[in-house]
Amino acid sequence: MSTYQELHDKISSKNAVLGVIGLGYVGLPLAVEFAHVGVTVIGFDVDEKKVSQINRGESYIQDIKSDVLKPEVDAGRICATSDFSRLQEADVISICVPTPLRKTKDPDMSYIFKAVNSIKGELRKGQLVILESTTYPGTTDEMVLPMLEETGLKVGKDFFLSFSPERVDPGNAIYTTKNTPKVIGGITQECTTLTQIMYAHAIDNLVLVSSPISAEMVKLYENTFRAVNIAMANEMVLMCDKLGVDVWEVIDAAATKPFGFMPFYPGPGLGGHCIPIDPHYLSWKLKTLDYDARFISLAGDINSGMPQYVADKTVLALNSDGKATKGASVLILGVAYKPNINDLRESPALDIMSKLLSLGAKVQFQDDLNPNMRLDGVDHKSVAFDTATLASADVVLILANHSYMDIQTIVQHSTLIIDARNATKGIRANHIHKL
Repeated sequence: MSTYQELHDKISSKNAVLGVIGLGYVGLPLAVEFAHVGVTVIGFDVDEKKVSQINRGESYIQDIKSDVLKPEVDAGRICATSDFSRLQEADVISICVPTPLRKTKDPDMSYIFKAVNSIKGELRKGQLVILESTTYPGTTDEMVLPMLEETGLKVGKDFFLSFSPERVDPGNAIYTTKNTPKVIGGITQECTTLTQIMYAHAIDNLVLVSSPISAEMVKLYENTFRAVNIAMANEMVLMCDKLGVDVWEVIDAAATKPFGFMPFYPGPGLGGHCIPIDPHYLSWKLKTLDYDARFISLAGDINSGMPQYVADKTVLALNSDGKATKGASVLILGVAYKPNINDLRESPALDIMSKLLSLGAKVQFQDDLNPNMRLDGVDHKSVAFDTATLASADVVLILANHSYMDIQTIVQHSTLIIDARNATKGIRANHIHKL
């Protein structure tokens, strides 16, 4: 029996062991979904604290509750380890590591490189490797494949390789790992087929494309689409501000058109691991091919300028209230990058907070989902959400309107409000300033 057929039969019967490298926002939910359907999962992470927590059945990911994780751990369907030699035990290996940007906007491939290097050291015949980490087009063919074939094993014959981008939206209770369609592109048809059979056990809908580079482009196109359209909404803020027009009213009215329009909404800036970062992977790759991705560059400029716009608007609002920024008491409501999550990655609130602190303001924040954070080397702790806290602030900035934050209470007890999320929609008051 061929290596392909042996692995095919093992995956089809759910006897294949899944190894997940990287147990964060992508890897842990993926591991849980496969464990739910009876697949044995070994999670790999360099963070010993995460490994210990998982092995106790304790989740540190908001979308995965401990009472969901613990039964799978207790049943032996999920275990975690920092011993990467155990990759030999896995028949299918999914790489779910971070892919950040360097300060120069170049992709930091170190996490993927380390993960693939670990696999390379343990690679054996009859393994399927799937890269899920978002990256530049060509990574699977140009980086991962050559590294794995340095072992002397051949793709499509001895081992199999695909790219299947993660599509995680933290805090989204409607679209989860299970019911978000999964795009798959294998190096060979056999690679695609094996990946399809594996993911079909745990994920409802699969979308097959012709190659890894097509699958890589799918993810980048999705997030570039969002980044560019959010940038358009943010630029509308700037234009409407000049014209004295309520941008939220304009967007809501435009959204009534039943065709040819899709509403995107402005905000204090882009956050999270995907939207602010992924388009730059595409832009960087195209620069190597002597092509300037102008839309991406322009969208990046507009979106990255929004924290400064919010800070400037705060200064002007304080000024109009007869108060100097230096020494002013500023309260930021919500430091996550969007409402109802505990994720601070690339959050514009941190940038806004830093800018106001540099101007001499006394800045505090309120966020029950993120009670502690470190900014510019200094530890900060969330204050209470109560009427006294609101009333004591010279200005309140609504940057992530978590559902527990009662808007009427905020409006009633705040002296001055900068609303970056249209949280006060339908409320008209002189002390409320919207984007």
